[in-house]
Formats: sequence, structure tokens, C-alpha cells
Amino acid sequence: MVKRTDAIILSHWRTIALLKHYALKLPLQCIEKMGWELNLESKKLKFIFTPYLHFAGAFTTYDESTGTLFSSDIFGGFTEGFSLYVKDSGYFESIKLFHEHYMPSREILRHSLNKFQKIDLKLIAPQHGSIIPEQFIKSIISQLEDLECGIFLNTEDDTDIFRLSKLNRLISGFFRTVLSQLDFHKITNFLEKGISTIFPVISIDFFLKNYGGYNSSTEDCTYSGKPLKGLQSKDIDFIRSTRAEWKSAYNGWWLIHKYRVISIPLFTSEQDILFGYAIFNLKSDISIGKDISDIMKEISVPLGIAFERELMLYKVEQESHRYYQQAIKDELTGLHTRLYMKDALHGILKSNDRNPKNIVSVIAYDLDHFKNINDKYGHHSGDLVLKTVAGIILENIRGEDIDVRLGGEEFAVFIVDKDKRVAQIIAERIRLNVQNSSCGAILQDIKITISGGIAYRKKDENLDSLMDRADKALYESKENGRNRITVYS
Repeated sequence: MVKRTDAIILSHWRTIALLKHYALKLPLQCIEKMGWELNLESKKLKFIFTPYLHFAGAFTTYDESTGTLFSSDIFGGFTEGFSLYVKDSGYFESIKLFHEHYMPSREILRHSLNKFQKIDLKLIAPQHGSIIPEQFIKSIISQLEDLECGIFLNTEDDTDIFRLSKLNRLISGFFRTVLSQLDFHKITNFLEKGISTIFPVISIDFFLKNYGGYNSSTEDCTYSGKPLKGLQSKDIDFIRSTRAEWKSAYNGWWLIHKYRVISIPLFTSEQDILFGYAIFNLKSDISIGKDISDIMKEISVPLGIAFERELMLYKVEQESHRYYQQAIKDELTGLHTRLYMKDALHGILKSNDRNPKNIVSVIAYDLDHFKNINDKYGHHSGDLVLKTVAGIILENIRGEDIDVRLGGEEFAVFIVDKDKRVAQIIAERIRLNVQNSSCGAILQDIKITISGGIAYRKKDENLDSLMDRADKALYESKENGRNRITVYS
């Protein structure tokens, strides 16, 4: 076809190694041996090596005199209509779609883009698509640097390039979200919003089987608490199987598609054991091939990590809550401890400093002759008396009041109200109920009474000072015959 006698083929040695088997009559010239440039009468062309974009011996040609890069497939685009030149920044969507599918990876693409940034580019002329003028070049290169490429690594049959591109961006964005975000609900919201542009997803649920009773009092539970769809007994029975066992049983598929539901298995990160399913509820049924199944497998990896982390955080939170409750609640009486009193009063006193209209009151109590009960009837009977009195205190205070067991037979109640009389009414009500209480047949002949002292907080007074004055009022009640309430004056 070529008639000229001076025509030669210039190429990389990797290409020449293959071309020489085609019985071409034209001579082959290796660009490496030419020093990566061609000197012509009117200009000099430079060759820029761009390996694997998208052939091992790929290169581009740069005209120094005009600043034009003949870029071969790089910067090419999928376009529906013809336009010789790029007219606006929206053209990048065409470039992005082509590169996602035809370029092998972001790292390989970046390698060549770095070379292009070192030359003075005025114009880029790809072999398909539109010519790119100077004003769009920097922006396009910048966006290509962060583009995820090579999405056909995960697919063989699906030809919907738009759907595959969306899935590719979803997977890469989802990985970044899982790594940077601890809030599981924000992670699932990101996934739900992203995948709804590809599949008609209504919501995402999660199914667990006896995983520490998470979010359920039953053995099997859904994370959302909604009715379970799409899973059969066989699928549930496979929980705690290995990834290899799942793959064998489901013929290599990485999703279950039934009843307008897509369910994907979630495996533990360390032991690779199936511990649950992510359930994608659909508005309508859709056709899904094995390629999409394999891509959903990619989603299942970060989703499994995120959900497993959520479960771990939940368990830690539950344990922390249990230990905190043990620390702030007295095991015998169920009243709060001194630790809780200090924490709670720290905030209450600060609030009272800002709003002194409310009065902070404390009632300090002490059981009368409690040592005699322990000595005569034993500590078990003494514990019964303490629990009885604690129950009376809880029954006679308001929800916002703070009950405390200070230690031994000593108790306290903190009250915040605009009326001073409220503390006196509550204190007296508790005293009378204790006086009229009964602790069973063994202690039926023992009259249980309690003495109390009330102190009202002064301006900017700290907790220790407030408690000290309440103790002094309590001591006065003891000195004056017990079974009475005294207000500090």
C-alpha cells in the first residue's frame, strides 16, 4: 500500500519484535537507537515512552515547535457526536469513561502524565476523540491523575460501560469512606446513595446469626430490625462457613439475587469466616450477570470490615456501659456511688452558678443505731435494712433528683428546685416512710429510724463545703434525739 521508497516504520523495540513476523516490506527503525527523537528539515519530533498505555511498547510524539502532543490513545474519549476541538470542561466525562476501561491502572497512567507535565503543551491530539486546546490541558491532566482505571479486571461479560464506570467509582469511593469514617450509618448512607445510581436500591439491611445478641434479644437478627427477605435457610446455615466453602457451594457467585433483594456475604477480616449478609432491597427486579456478582464481591470486602468494626465498637460500648454502671451504681442498694455524685454535681453546680434562681439542696441521711442491728442480727440482716431504706429513698424522690449511697449506712439526696420547701418535704417524707417500714419477721421487733440534715448551697460554694454543712445539720439531729430532720442555719 505504501509506494514511497523512503518510507520506514518507527517504533519501540517491543513492537518491532512482533512486527518483524508480519513480513512487512518496509524497514523498521527502533526509536531508542534514534535517541528518542527524529530530526526533520523543518522541525524536530521527540518521542515520549508511555509503556502499557495501552501496549508495552506504546509511545507518543511531541512537536517542540508547536507544543503539540500526538498522544495516541491517551486523552482519547468516548463521544456520541463529532467535534474537532474540545469546547468545554464537561468533555472530561468522555475522557474519563474511555480511560477507566482501556487504561490498565492509575499508577501506570500517572507515570506517563508526570512526563507530560514536564513539557510545554499547547495542544493535545489523540487518535480518537477531540483535540484538546491549551486552556483545558492542566485541568484534564489533574483529574486523570486521580482516576481509577482498569475496571475490566473485574468483568468479562457486562458491556454496559456506563454502569461499570459508576460501579468502579463507587468501589474506590467506598474504600476511602470506610478508611476515613467511623460512623457506620454514614458509611451505609454513602453506599446506599451511590449504589442507587446503578441498581434501584431502596435500603440496605444487615443480617446476623447469633453474633453476641447484637441489636436483638433473639438468636438471629437483622441489624435494622426489619423483616428478613431474600435469604433462605440454606443461606443462613452457611453462616460461620469459610470463604472457600461459600465459593464452592454457590458456584463462584458472590451474591444471592431473589425476591427483589440482593444479598452479599460478609466475612471476618482475620479468619475469613462468614458472619452475616448485607441485604440490598430493590424497587424492582433486575438482571445481574456474574461480572456484577464479582464487582459486588469487591464491595463486600470494605463493607464487611466496616460492619465488623461496628460490631466491635458496639461490644466495647456495651462493656464500657456495663463497667460504668458498676462504677456508678452501688451493687447492694442500687443507689448511685460517690463517683457518680462527683461527676453529676460538677455539672449541676456549674449550671447553678450561671442560673442561681434554682436552689441546690442536699439531704444527708444516717440510719439510727445501725451498728446495733449488725451486731445483734448479723450483716445479712443489716444488708436487708440498707436495701429497704434505699428502696424507700428511690420511691420518694423525683426523677431529676440524685440519690447517693455515701458509704455504710450513710445516704444523700440532691435536689434542684426554686422552692426551698421541696427538699424539706422530700426529707420528711423519706423519714416517715423509714419509720413506718418493716424488714421482715426477724427484725419485726426492731424500729428502724433515720436522721437527716439539709443544707442549701451558697453562691459559688463547692461540693465539699455543701456536704460539710449538711453533715453538721445531720449531727445536730443525732444530738437532739435522732429520727428527725434539721436544716442547717
